[in-house]
Amino acid sequence: MRLVRFGLVGVLNTVVDLSLYLLLVGFLPVVLANFVSTSCGMATSFCLNRGFTFRSSGSVVRQLLLFVLVTGVGLWVVQPLVISAVPGFGVLGAKLAGMSVGLVWNFVLYHYVVFPLRSSAQLPG
Repeated sequence: MRLVRFGLVGVLNTVVDLSLYLLLVGFLPVVLANFVSTSCGMATSFCLNRGFTFRSSGSVVRQLLLFVLVTGVGLWVVQPLVISAVPGFGVLGAKLAGMSVGLVWNFVLYHYVVFPLRSSAQLPG
């Protein structure tokens, strides 16, 4: 179920990110357009992943810092590297390739690092 919720949040984040990216790429350099669009998606993503996907009740400050670190590296290091590595895919194809790699990066690190499951001893009975 967690993976389904992550997918639903991901669809919304993708719409926000991709829409802004396509709007901005006509006016800004590709990497800057990507930075702005992913930043807007990141704010929405934290709130929805914390409350809906992972239903976490841990420390908001700790989770926010880890989330920004994990997501920032995924968005501002991993995605641009992929976008730069596949110029033959075109502007949209390169962005989609970067987003695909980022999807796997985010889920794994959110699941195990940012919003880890509490042990059954900590769960309310």
